[in-house]
Amino acid sequence: MPELYYKEALKQGKKEYRACISKGEYPYLPVLDEILAERLPGGERDLGITQIPTEFIAGTKTSGRASVFARNFMPLAKENSEFADKWQRLCSSHLEEGIREPIKAYEYLNRYYVEEGNKRVSVLKFFDSVSISAHVIRIPPAQNDSAELAMYQELTDFYRLSGVNFIEFSKPGSCQRLQKLLGRSAGTEWTPEETSAFTAAFYAFKAAYESMGGSLLRITVGDAMLAYLEIYGMDSLRQTSGAEIQKNISRVWEEITLRQQDDPIHVKLNPDEKKKSLISMVLSSGDTKTVRAAFIHDGSPAASGWTRGHEQGREYVQKTMGDEVSTKAYLFAMDHDPRAVMEQAISDGYTVLFSTSPRLLPEALKVAVAHPEVTVFNCSLNTSHRYIRTYYARMYEAKFVIGAIAGAMAGNDPIGYLCDYPIYGQIAGINAFALGAQMVNPKARVLLEWSSVGGSDAALTRLTNQGVRLISSQDLVRMGDDWRSMGLSVFSDGKPVNLATPLWQWGTYYEKLLGLIRSHSEESTYRESEKALNYYWGMSAGVVDLVCSDKLPPSTRKMAELLKNSIREGLCNPFKGPLYTQAGKVLDSDWSLSPEQIIAMDFLADNVVGKIPNYDAISSIAKETVAQMGVDAVTKDIRG
Repeated sequence: MPELYYKEALKQGKKEYRACISKGEYPYLPVLDEILAERLPGGERDLGITQIPTEFIAGTKTSGRASVFARNFMPLAKENSEFADKWQRLCSSHLEEGIREPIKAYEYLNRYYVEEGNKRVSVLKFFDSVSISAHVIRIPPAQNDSAELAMYQELTDFYRLSGVNFIEFSKPGSCQRLQKLLGRSAGTEWTPEETSAFTAAFYAFKAAYESMGGSLLRITVGDAMLAYLEIYGMDSLRQTSGAEIQKNISRVWEEITLRQQDDPIHVKLNPDEKKKSLISMVLSSGDTKTVRAAFIHDGSPAASGWTRGHEQGREYVQKTMGDEVSTKAYLFAMDHDPRAVMEQAISDGYTVLFSTSPRLLPEALKVAVAHPEVTVFNCSLNTSHRYIRTYYARMYEAKFVIGAIAGAMAGNDPIGYLCDYPIYGQIAGINAFALGAQMVNPKARVLLEWSSVGGSDAALTRLTNQGVRLISSQDLVRMGDDWRSMGLSVFSDGKPVNLATPLWQWGTYYEKLLGLIRSHSEESTYRESEKALNYYWGMSAGVVDLVCSDKLPPSTRKMAELLKNSIREGLCNPFKGPLYTQAGKVLDSDWSLSPEQIIAMDFLADNVVGKIPNYDAISSIAKETVAQMGVDAVTKDIRG
C-alpha cells in the first residue's frame, strides 16, 4: 500500500513540476536562505513547539533537499530510489501510529520553511493533514512602511493573544474586527478552551466554504469568515451543521465575493434616473402599486434632533407623494430588539426599510440577508455591505460655504467649530469649513471641539473661554425644550445669534429614493453593480441646502449664494487643491480628492487647531455610532 501511495504522490509532484515549468515558475521548493540572502542574521525568536498549519508550509530552509520535491512538497525521486523507500516507511508509520516527532521550521512572514522533517511534511501534505507539530524559530522581517508588514504584525499580535496561527486576512484591521465579533476587547488573551472552540468553528467553516468553491476566490478563508460572522455570529456558527453552514454561505455569497474588490463601494453622487425605453414605459404604465416604506428610528423625534429631521422627511414624502407611498415610523428600536422591530415592520407589509441610524446597521444587514424580497437602507457612509444600501448627504458642501461666511466675518479673530462624532463625513465637513474660511481669509484659524467629549455645553464653554464668538455648531442643538438649527452663530452675551444654517433636506432625499424604487431604477442600479451601493447626494440633488440670515451683510449673502450655485452646477469643488494638512501638503493645485477619499478622510487641514479624539474620550452613545462608521484615526484605538 505505501508503494501505491508513493506512486500517486510522485504523480502529483510531476504534475506540479510540469505546471510550474509551463508558467515559467521555479518548480522546486522555495529556499529560505536564498530568500533572505541579503538579510543580516539576528533577532530570531524561539517560539517553542507548536502546531503549525500544513498549508502555510511553503518551502525548505536550505537548498540541500529542495530539488527532491516539487513546489507542492510532493516527491520527484524515482520509485526505486532510497528516498522513495524512506518516504514509504514514513507513510507506513503515519498510517499505523501517526507521525509524532516534531519537525524543525523557520517562520518568516507567516510562512514556514523546514530545516528538519521535509519528508514528514511531504507525507502529511499528501494525506491532507491540517497541521503538524513543529519546533518553530521566527525570523522577523526588516522594518518598513509596507501594508504587507503591517498585516503581518497584526497577525503576530493576534497569535500572541489567541494562539491561533492558521487564519489569514488580506486587509488591515481584520484581526481586531474578528476580536470584536467574538465579543473580546483588544489586548485580551484567550483561554485554551476559547482557542479550541474557535479552531473547531474555523475548520467547520473552511470545509463548507471550500466545498462551495471558495478556494477559487481571490480572498482568504479568514476574509470570508469575517463576512459570515458579521451576519450570523460565532454562536450560530458553532451550533450549525456543515450542511446548514453551506446554505448560509450560499445566502451571503455576494457579501463574501465583495471582499475581493479593492474598491468595494459604488458611490452614487446624483439620482440620475435612467431613460426608459418605449417598451419598458408601456409595460410599466399601468404599475400603480403603492410603495410601503417603514422608517426604523433608534430613538424618538422628541429626544433626538437627528430622528426629528428624518421624521419630518417621512411626513413630507407622505404628503407629497400621496397614494404612491404608504409610510410608518417605528420608534425606540435600540430600546428593544432592533431586528425584531424590523421583522415586525416586514410582517406589517412594508417592503422598503429605512433604518435611520448607523447604530441600526448590524441588525439591518441581518434582516436584508434574511429577506431578499425587502429593500433595506441604512443612513450611514462608507459601508461595504452588498445586501444593504446606504445613504448620506454631502453636508461638507454647505460647510464650505459657511466657512467662507465665517472667514469673511472673523477678521483676525479665531473661529470655532463644534463637531459631534468623529465619523465618516464629519471630518470632511470640518476641513471644508476650514478651507472655505481660508479661501476668503488666509489667516483664518478654526478652533475645533467635540460635543461627544464631555457634552455639548462643556465643548461650547471651551470655545467661548478662548474668546471665540463665531461658532459653527452641529446642525441641530437642544435649547431648553426646543430643537433649534444653529449652524453658524455669533455669540453675544452668551446667547447665539444665527447667521447661516445648513439644511438636511431629508424629505427631498426620501422622495427621490422612493421615486427611483417606484420606477425600478434603484433595483436596476443595484443589480448592475457588483459593489456595495452608497448614495451620497448633495446640493446638486437638492438634498443639501443653506439658509442665510438677513443679519449677514448683503455682500456676504451674495458671496454665499454665488458659492452655492457654483457647487450646485459642479463649477466649485471644495477639495480641489492645494490642500495642506496639519502634517503637511497632500494635494497639488491641479488635483481633486475623489468621493471615496473625501468620505474616508481622517486628517485635519493645517488651519484647524485641535485633533480627532481618541475612542476612549468620547461618550458611550457616541461609541456605538463610531464603532460602526468611525474614521480610521479613531477606530484604530478600538483595534488596540
